[in-house]
Amino acid sequence: MSLDGKVCVITGATSGIGEVAAIDLARLGARLVLVARDPARGEATLARLRASGPAAAHRVHYAELSRIAEMKRVAAEIAAAESRVDLLVNNAGALFTRREVTADGLEMHFAVNHVAYFVITQMLRERLIAAAPARVVSTASGAHYGARLDLDDLQFARDYAGFQAYQRSKLYNVMWTRELARRLAGTGVTANCFHPGFVATRYGDHAGGLLAFGVRVAKSLFAISSQKGARTLVYLATSPEVAGVTGGYFTRCREKTPNDAARDDAAGRRLWDETARLAGVG
Repeated sequence: MSLDGKVCVITGATSGIGEVAAIDLARLGARLVLVARDPARGEATLARLRASGPAAAHRVHYAELSRIAEMKRVAAEIAAAESRVDLLVNNAGALFTRREVTADGLEMHFAVNHVAYFVITQMLRERLIAAAPARVVSTASGAHYGARLDLDDLQFARDYAGFQAYQRSKLYNVMWTRELARRLAGTGVTANCFHPGFVATRYGDHAGGLLAFGVRVAKSLFAISSQKGARTLVYLATSPEVAGVTGGYFTRCREKTPNDAARDDAAGRRLWDETARLAGVG
């Protein structure tokens, strides 16, 4: 469908499936508002967007999405600059081998892969509602099927393992999406998440140790291209087929049932409340 005149905010758009999706959306006529960390990568992606959709005034904002203050600052900047947001894509994420804690005292997977989604979406909520019908699309992962939920240890303070912490953060993405959809009911804003597949991107390259080595080897053998990985993202962002669908988990452009923990609505509400408390965002 045409996206002429639509405003699309996307995090994690300077490489991989995020950049591919951003370029595809620009070609469909959307005006892209990027959230990036690295200025060199941000400007390079902006140049590619201007080549793909030269009529739109694409923009880039810079933020370190491991810091709550930075999440809030960049979301406030976007809200001040944009009267409406037709599409929000939460795509930024990372994988860490060792347990790292942010300056806010949050475990890094929890902060980057989950809290940033929560904070940015909450702070752009009114801009999304102003654009209704609008969509929120978030990158989750099939890795959530192997996650074990522990509501008393959301940040993996006990018996930490890097990939397990990543799996748990992706489970949070699905749980949060379902709760977000419930809270947005009646506003004209839908919320869905998806598994892009095992994609050959920079993801996990800087995790360190054996985990990073294993990821690189696996990507060389089994990974799909970023173009294929971005298909479900673009489908959820643009297809009339899912215009009324909300709270779903998708893979290969089809809705799929997530694991049992993801479908525990009481746990989803508890995760929401604890995230809101830690982030200081309602």
